[in-house]
Amino acid sequence: MKTKHEREQLIDTINVLLNQAYDSTLDEIYALLLKIEEEEEEEDLRAYHAAKSDVENNSLIAWDDIKKEIANERKKDVA
Repeated sequence: MKTKHEREQLIDTINVLLNQAYDSTLDEIYALLLKIEEEEEEEDLRAYHAAKSDVENNSLIAWDDIKKEIANERKKDVA
């Protein structure tokens, strides 16, 4: 997991490269980021449905708890 400083430094470096990129490259990067986001959402949904169908976890699950768990997992993936 990256520290806040390491994360900020990486974002700054990426921004420098993005500002130097051709428009077509920016379009490709944007498309890739959208694809990654969609894949992560699909993965989250698959994990949720798997947990929901599991007999042990088939009790009532609070939606707030589900959202917190998904958010925590995304934070781990980002870091």
